[in-house]
Amino acid sequence: MRRIYLDHTATTPLDPRVLRAMEPYFSEVFGNASSVHAFGREAKQALERARGTIAGIIGAEPGEVFFTSGGTEADNLAIRGIASAAGGRGIVTSQAEHHAVLEPCEYLAESGTPVRFLPVNIHGSIDPESLREAVGPSTALVSIMHANNEVGTISPLAVIAEITHAAGALLHTDAVQTAGRIPLDVRALGIDLLSLSAHKMYGPKGIGALYIRRGTAIDPLLRGGGQERGRRPGTENVPLAVGCAEALRLASEQMEEESARLRDLRDLLENRIRAAFPEVLFNGHPRERLPHILNVSFDASRLPLEGEMLVANMDLEGIALTSGSACTSGSMQPSHVLLAMGRDTGTAKATIRFSFGRSNSVEDVESVVKSLEGVIARMRKGSGR
Repeated sequence: MRRIYLDHTATTPLDPRVLRAMEPYFSEVFGNASSVHAFGREAKQALERARGTIAGIIGAEPGEVFFTSGGTEADNLAIRGIASAAGGRGIVTSQAEHHAVLEPCEYLAESGTPVRFLPVNIHGSIDPESLREAVGPSTALVSIMHANNEVGTISPLAVIAEITHAAGALLHTDAVQTAGRIPLDVRALGIDLLSLSAHKMYGPKGIGALYIRRGTAIDPLLRGGGQERGRRPGTENVPLAVGCAEALRLASEQMEEESARLRDLRDLLENRIRAAFPEVLFNGHPRERLPHILNVSFDASRLPLEGEMLVANMDLEGIALTSGSACTSGSMQPSHVLLAMGRDTGTAKATIRFSFGRSNSVEDVESVVKSLEGVIARMRKGSGR
């Protein structure tokens, strides 16, 4: 049976070119990048080249890029590190953020840090005016994701940055889903801290980075070494850092052409689903959204379905998709993003997310629609609807 992978927001396959770039640093170039001898210096040079590549692509300086173990650690370092250094000042975020942002914020709130969780509109983005009312001299940090990982809505970061900075606060954004997919310039957007992760852009798992604008006061999460200029101690993972930079470089070079191709596939699938299923609701902004994500709910008042059961049945057809974020998929809980957007619990549970990537084609779309029609017919029959 031919298998079709439509879960590229969860992870992407490793690009063979990225693997080739990493291979020497697993074997021949094995030195500790913190060692001063020739073996260490050789590894250090590779690490700094990787740092410089990432910095150049996102509009930063090399000294503003810090390697982490991935997007979750980068988000935690940004939020908890700023809160620790801010002396009791608060945080503002949204109800539709990734759990890697929400849970550190909830932890800080339980520990006494003032945290405000702003509501989002039906598209999954905050109203800039609600942010203007929420921030002030007591705000240390605003954390709003660049684009939502479930519905794909792109945030108006430049406007958010202007409001945030006018209040004297810093802006952090989780760009895990946007790095290498849409243009990203930290200076142009007014971003102070930015998280990214390699495995979302055909790089290796276990490596990410946090951009920290020069001069930003932030405390480390870990103690025990001076690596990454004291911001992230621990022996540097040179092969994965090289892979992270190469993945971002390749994705950025292909961005314009690949985004247009994925947008066409997404729109084709959307049109085919719209024609086949009158019970369908489409989630996310109709225009300001990522090119590769299509999030679909079945109206529970017309056709009650379980998203996880739908995902399982599609998997039996050889088609991999998901009902929400990979971090919570399988929990049987409705998406917090969709609930924040105003979907009822039943409809939020009857949701599937398609996310396209380099391996997908028009033929995949045709196969998906055919399989979805069959699966829905069987589930409809089973429910008596």
